[in-house]
Amino acid sequence: MNYRHAYHAGNFADAMKHALLALAIEHMKKKDKPFFLLDTHAGTGMTDLAGEEAQKTGEYLNGIARLLDAPEPHPLLAPYLDAVRALGGPENGNALARYPGSPALMAHLARAEDRLVFCELHPADAATLRAHFRRDARVKAHEMDGYTALKAMLPPKERRGLILIDPPFEQRDEYARLVAALAEAHRRFATGTCMIWYPLKDPAVSGEFLERLAADGPPKTLALEMQVMATDPMRMTGSGMILVNPPFALTEKGADGKSAALSLLDWLAATLAQGPGARAREEWLTA
Repeated sequence: MNYRHAYHAGNFADAMKHALLALAIEHMKKKDKPFFLLDTHAGTGMTDLAGEEAQKTGEYLNGIARLLDAPEPHPLLAPYLDAVRALGGPENGNALARYPGSPALMAHLARAEDRLVFCELHPADAATLRAHFRRDARVKAHEMDGYTALKAMLPPKERRGLILIDPPFEQRDEYARLVAALAEAHRRFATGTCMIWYPLKDPAVSGEFLERLAADGPPKTLALEMQVMATDPMRMTGSGMILVNPPFALTEKGADGKSAALSLLDWLAATLAQGPGARAREEWLTA
């Protein structure tokens, strides 16, 4: 699978990933102590939705565009949607001219006292990333392999932080690398929150990934998944997020007995559905 961010910016997978990311960061801001944010596969930080890549697929039309048009968005979407509105437009009459990637959202949501590190291996993308944040003293952008960054950047001096691992899944052994990366991150920074995004395509592949984490993953590992259509091994029909040490803002139970995260993903699955079989689920892989 080749998951290049620019072609899929603002799609249903981004909506899920970035809504959860925004909630996690907002939860960390409840304490005054500074925190550390690390994005291991940062991309360029911002996507021009009028550009060739985004226009070729138009996936944002079935993602963020639907959410911005929703008459009554889920209340837990507020931090995410407010950030997209602030960063994405308007421009030339378009309400949404750009889509902010994870680095832009992190920088927007973080406070003046927090520290951010973004890593991107592709030389041109890394240069664009550095240019985007050149005036932000909180941010360091590096041309670096994301998995190497886990060894170089952890543990953070702040002792509070969040790590986002969001690879393009271009390597055949990506899932094995993720399992190893998570073990390394947890060994170095056991109290940090780690978020790993993964695609839902062939259930045998993602299922094996979850089984490995259930057998050997760190404590307090939660899997969240959202599908917008029935499973089809030939295409991506949903996306998942692994959370180690998930924040209480995501696991808190509502009056209906559902966690905040599952309530949000149920709503997103119904709102962003592209066919029968849209659903969401959560599973604690380790206690």
